[in-house]
Amino acid sequence: MAIPTLTSYPLPREWRENKVQWTLDPGRAVLLIHDMQAYFCDFWGAASPFVAELVSRLAQVRQRCKDLGIPVIYTAQPGQQSDVDRALLSDMWGPGITQHPDRQAITAGLEPADDDTVLVKWRYSAFQRSPLEHMMAELGRDQLIIGGIYGHIGCLMTACDAFMRDIQPFMLADGIADFSQAEHQMALDYVATRCGRVLTCREVLGLGDTVRSLPTRDDLKSRLLSMLDEMDEPFDPDENLLDYGLDSIQMMTLLSEWREQGLELNFTDLAKTPTLNGWWALISDRGGVQ
Repeated sequence: MAIPTLTSYPLPREWRENKVQWTLDPGRAVLLIHDMQAYFCDFWGAASPFVAELVSRLAQVRQRCKDLGIPVIYTAQPGQQSDVDRALLSDMWGPGITQHPDRQAITAGLEPADDDTVLVKWRYSAFQRSPLEHMMAELGRDQLIIGGIYGHIGCLMTACDAFMRDIQPFMLADGIADFSQAEHQMALDYVATRCGRVLTCREVLGLGDTVRSLPTRDDLKSRLLSMLDEMDEPFDPDENLLDYGLDSIQMMTLLSEWREQGLELNFTDLAKTPTLNGWWALISDRGGVQ
């Protein structure tokens, strides 16, 4: 019934292609550090290198967010929960943290600062029985960066809930941890294809760096494939994209998205060589990341 003893695993390095190509904007984003309490980290054992590495990555992301003016919000279950408050969680997980209220604090290395917000966590989603949505609306922010534990439970449910509230979720692929590699992988694949965008901690650390925020070749390919109709043959990077069905409105959409990322191209540039390789050559000339 309780959370099982957990072991470290190699973090997933790949996941399903992101269905959306939302651009993370420091002026619209909030960082959510989800349930990084000592009690939940303890299931990997004392002084776990796996947890220490996760804490280190999240601490770097948190600092970068603070540098960019992105608000930081934590969730934490209360150390004491009545049967009424805990409700169905008791059926699924037993008494949980109420047996170890001394382990309720956020784990060492990620302690909230005075200007951070800590929300009481009652259910899988950070939005349930909390003012998170209202707080984000008051701040004028509609993007949520999600890191913490556990990936396929609270982190995933929070991402789904955000999506259903018209808040864009960004899941940190290497900024979450889970019961197993398989469950971690499942959470990433689901977010990428159903309710948000998966990105790495390094991408958040690169926010504000014009060169590193430009699209990669994989980004370009993924974005093009999301715009094209299903194909019966393999995608050819040297084939004319107009023959694949790409139209001028979609090309203008791409130009607008790239302009927001600091990449200045025009319609004439794209029309000269309308292939993936041709467009990537143009982006590379302007500092695109391989």
